Amino acid sequence: MKKIWIYAFLLLNTFVSSDSYAQVDSLGWGTNYPAVPERMIAETKWRYTYAIHLESNTIIHQAEDFYDYFLHFRYDYTFEQYLNGQMTRGTWSLNGSELFYSFKHIKKFEIAGATKNTLMLEFTQANSKGTYQYHFIRVNSKDAPFVKPSYELPEVLVERTDVRKLKDRLAFRKKKRKRKSRRERRAEKRKPNKEPIFINIELIGGGYYGGIDPVLRDYIHIKSDGRLVKEYKGTNTGLTITKRTIPRDELEQFAEFIIAQRFFEFEQIYDCDMAACEERKRGKPIPIPLRLVVAYGSRKKVVTVTIWGKDSHKIKYVDYPPALDNIVEAIQKMAHSLDATMTKRN
Repeated sequence: MKKIWIYAFLLLNTFVSSDSYAQVDSLGWGTNYPAVPERMIAETKWRYTYAIHLESNTIIHQAEDFYDYFLHFRYDYTFEQYLNGQMTRGTWSLNGSELFYSFKHIKKFEIAGATKNTLMLEFTQANSKGTYQYHFIRVNSKDAPFVKPSYELPEVLVERTDVRKLKDRLAFRKKKRKRKSRRERRAEKRKPNKEPIFINIELIGGGYYGGIDPVLRDYIHIKSDGRLVKEYKGTNTGLTITKRTIPRDELEQFAEFIIAQRFFEFEQIYDCDMAACEERKRGKPIPIPLRLVVAYGSRKKVVTVTIWGKDSHKIKYVDYPPALDNIVEAIQKMAHSLDATMTKRN
């Protein structure tokens, strides 16, 4: 047992040149577990909790106050890791259950288990006996020491708070109306109160991060009360906010148009299905995923396209429904309407 603890200390707290270790025998491990979908790993953040020696089922190291190790696997196949105040970066890839990324002298791990909240990374090495596992738990962005680049998509949370605000405004307007006749009041009492259907539309990202004036923010939000706000910020041009109000009947017609395009039947994510597409993710200018959020009444859906539209070579890398282009184009036209007002901010 004493030897195991000594080994754990050396393994987790010293940097050793990879040249001094023999390559792991590919037949010895790497095929013991089922393939892991890439969506389980991409854009996730993890905190290390403990390490075990698998054969003896012995915990050889635990994360305490003096040991902080965090991992962040990004959509663009880069990773960043934080170890006791030191931040390092690199690239990662996934092949079945094999996860390739560099931690100290270890270049390849096998995913022994992956759920929404836990991750187990297994490894062996030629100069020691047995198999080891690192155990992680998933953390939110606010609990991880990683800084989000300004060009990345903001996290989206669809809420129904606008419905309550809309109710309050309608009640206030009703009080200000002139006093009606007894006949009109009786007629209104006989009519059922029909609440406006909740509608919320958000369009975020899309395109590529590059060119003369790289886009840092491109966000359109259409609220249930018809208020449209577009925020656009370039590296050189600064922030421009465009606002307009969409009449209720026009907003309802547009929502019906989205439903007619079968938006609520779309997949949640459209991603690469060919090698050229995966390669393009790592190329420059960097593709910015497009995210479209639509809520209509009790129905709501978030659709993400990892590479939206065509690049400068007129190549469409991701296969998604053409109807999605129709919806996106219609939203952008509404945001650029002539009756919109613009405000520039530095």
